[in-house]
Amino acid sequence: MIEELTIQTGHDEENRSPARGRWWRYGPPIVWAILIFIGSGDLLSGSHTGGFLLKPLRWLFPQASEATLGGIHFWIRKAGHVTEYAILAGLIARAFRTSSVEFLRRGWFWAALTVAVVYSLSDEFHQSFVPSRGASLHDSMIDSIGGLLGVTIVWWWYRRSQRKIRR
Repeated sequence: MIEELTIQTGHDEENRSPARGRWWRYGPPIVWAILIFIGSGDLLSGSHTGGFLLKPLRWLFPQASEATLGGIHFWIRKAGHVTEYAILAGLIARAFRTSSVEFLRRGWFWAALTVAVVYSLSDEFHQSFVPSRGASLHDSMIDSIGGLLGVTIVWWWYRRSQRKIRR
């Protein structure tokens, strides 16, 4: 049954070099973390995202007040926090679930969530040095909820795939 799964997914673990396997596991979360770091600088600050988010919102909702549009902008930004950390935690969980390190492989859920939470705290610390941004434990909590969502999705997906294999 495992051989069938290998053929179906197209992965041939025996022909992969260890370095290539590590890159496929750890490369995506590292690249995603770098993108988060870049975005948490001045580039995606609220003042900059307002420029390209508020114009389409004004077009979509011409009767909306500035306060309403500001609220929508706020919630879109918070949804971005949840989404970016759900993706990060999902990528980390994917890497840890298939890790050659037993501790990470066995405790992938909590390890991935911990890395995502620590990264969100370090991201807020980074933002404290950016003039157009500020550090916020509130945002870090929102990021952590996104991380929990990401690892939960991976857990659900893994559990669902195991049920299909057993059938």
